This record gives sequence, C-alpha cells and structure tokens, in this order.
Amino acid sequence: MRTDLKQPVGGEEKKPYVPSDVIKAKNSLFSWCIHGEIPMGSERMEMRKRQMSVQQELAAGGTAPTQQDQPSQANPRGSNACCFCWCCCCSCSWNEDRDERNRKASYDVKEGTSDCEDCPKPTLEEVRTWGQSFDKLMCCPAGRNSFRQFLRTEFSEENMLFWLACEEFSKETNKSVIEEKARLIYEDYISILSPKEVSLDSRVREVINRNMPEPTLHTFDDAQLQIYTLMQRDSYPRYLNSPAYKNLLNTLSEQSPES
Repeated sequence: MRTDLKQPVGGEEKKPYVPSDVIKAKNSLFSWCIHGEIPMGSERMEMRKRQMSVQQELAAGGTAPTQQDQPSQANPRGSNACCFCWCCCCSCSWNEDRDERNRKASYDVKEGTSDCEDCPKPTLEEVRTWGQSFDKLMCCPAGRNSFRQFLRTEFSEENMLFWLACEEFSKETNKSVIEEKARLIYEDYISILSPKEVSLDSRVREVINRNMPEPTLHTFDDAQLQIYTLMQRDSYPRYLNSPAYKNLLNTLSEQSPES
C-alpha cells in the first residue's frame, strides 16, 4: 500500500463550485449596499442626480425643512442592522414574510392613489390658482392629478405617491395598522432596494431607521416635508412651463364664457 500520497490537511474538503453568475449577483448586491443605488434607466438616473443636487443645496443653505428629532431610542438590533432595512439582517422575520407581503398589492393608499384621485374636472379659475403657489396646487385633487401625470413623464412619480401615502398614513388610529402601513411605506419608498425609493438626506433616513422598531404617526413627518419641498423647488417650476399645464390652461380659457 502506498503511503506517500498527500492527504487533506486538517480534514479539508474540496470547495463546492460556485457558478459565476451567482458570484456576480452577490458582488452587485454588495455594490448596491455600499453605494446606495439600484441600477435604473438613464433618464431616471438623471432625475435622481438632479434631486440629490437640490437636496444638497437645501442642506448647504440651511433651508432644508427640519423637525425636532424624536427622543433617541435604543436600537434593539444593535450594530448588526444592515443597510437594506431598518431591522436586522436578512434572516429576520420581517424579511421571511417578504414574499407573502409582496403578493399583496403594494401600499398605494387603498384605491385612492393606485391611479388618479377621483375628482371633478377643474375650472379655469382653479387651474389659474395652481400657478400662484404650490400649496394651492397640492390642495386641489385635480391639481395633484395633473402634477402627478407630469411627474410620471419625469420619472419621479414616486415623490407624489410617497406624499399621498403619508397623508393617508397620518389618519390611522389603530396601532397594529399603523405598524403594518409604516413598514409597507418603508419598503415601498425608503428602502434602497425599492424601484420607488425617494430621495432623502442621511439625517432624515437616520431618524426613520431609529424609529421604525416602534413607528408612530410622526415617523415620516420629516421625510414627507422634505419630499414636499423637493417637489416645490425642483419639479413645480418646470410643471408651470410644461405643455401639459399650458395646454390645459388654454383649453379651459377657450371654453370659458368669459372668452
């Protein structure tokens, strides 16, 4: 019997073969985690860059909307929290139930914001007031619908969807419903893995992550205000100069008895 054959040292076993596509997928996932970005179309990427530029200008100028931070809560997950969600890493029960939740309809304020809000046709006077201030536009359901259609052409409709979701969320009174909807909003609009992720600065994200273990009606207040300001300063001026708004204004002007 030959005894000069080398045996595996320390009981080493041959490493299993890992397909190259699996390795690439893991590397891509790691890259998303580090850079906080998900690959997207060139138009959407340009929109995201412009939004981030506006956010940086707001922060640098000290005019970004702020709200008194809620008392710091001890994070029960400690430093093991990953960048994909507010909870622990991917073995947590929240992620285990992810597939089941994804089979449900994505949170879109029931039927209210799944498409456009039900509202009568706007009058000429209403459309004119939309050009006076962003607040008047957002207070009018028809104005929100028109502005939302414009945002869709700019690949930033998620800003309006998130704002509307927060409006509905603030009306909840049941604690268990508040917790569930808070997690759905987080998954749809805050998570870096979501295609509908909104552009928020690190301070606001930190506050949200800190309060997600026990969400309240005020969990998204800072984020909602920041997205409102972003739409007002970034998208609203372009909307007023867009063919969509001008054509609507001209059409109603021609139909008005005054003309």
